[in-house]
Amino acid sequence: MDRNLKRQLTAFIEEHIPHFHEKRLQSLEGLKLKAVLKRKNPYLFKAKYVESAPDLIKQLLDAYLSSQEETIFGDFLESLAIEVCSRVYGGRKSTTEGIDLEFHRGEIRYIVSIKSGPNWGNSSQIKKMREHFKQARRIYGQSKHLIAVNGCCYGRNAKPVKGDYQKLCGQAFWELISGEAAMYQDIIEPLGHQAKARNEQFLAAYAKVINRFSAGFIAEFCQPDGAIDWPELVAFNSSREQPRHRVPA
Repeated sequence: MDRNLKRQLTAFIEEHIPHFHEKRLQSLEGLKLKAVLKRKNPYLFKAKYVESAPDLIKQLLDAYLSSQEETIFGDFLESLAIEVCSRVYGGRKSTTEGIDLEFHRGEIRYIVSIKSGPNWGNSSQIKKMREHFKQARRIYGQSKHLIAVNGCCYGRNAKPVKGDYQKLCGQAFWELISGEAAMYQDIIEPLGHQAKARNEQFLAAYAKVINRFSAGFIAEFCQPDGAIDWPELVAFNSSREQPRHRVPA
């Protein structure tokens, strides 16, 4: 990679990666036990024979946080991809619905829908993306010089040609938007900027949430002998009627 470009991208990552850590921490600190219990499947944890309240809380919290982090980091990767392309090809965030990035390489105009990884959507979501590509073609004009791309920031895809669009993942995607075969590796090192200190801060807050949630869960959803009251938990999660007891925050 060109040294100047590398310096610019490193500066961009180091400036913006703290926002990921801040949002990750805010997502944790603003979390309520009630929200977690309502959004996760209690039957699954019973089927897995989770009988310890702290273990149940940890698994519930980890599953919830994992999906939150994927979303937060996905937004960061999208902004990074647009920044990379803007530096190299003058790419820009598109104003067309469903299109995240548009740029030219030579005579070819690319319109790109950016996703984190290759397994991002079901058939309905893919159909919607195709409709967005079709709409964009009407706006820009049908042309063999316009290529629609589903760009995935990581992963692989053995069959990139999907008829009316291309699906480029991992190295292939980063090379398309940067012209650099090693770009997918070059961006990994700056992502670790302040990661250790940030993660230690997160883990300290995480431990407090585990303790607080466990205490609240035991008070509300455990029997006097300490066993989890599964019918009570399922009723809170899935009953038609609003639970009469107060669920801890």
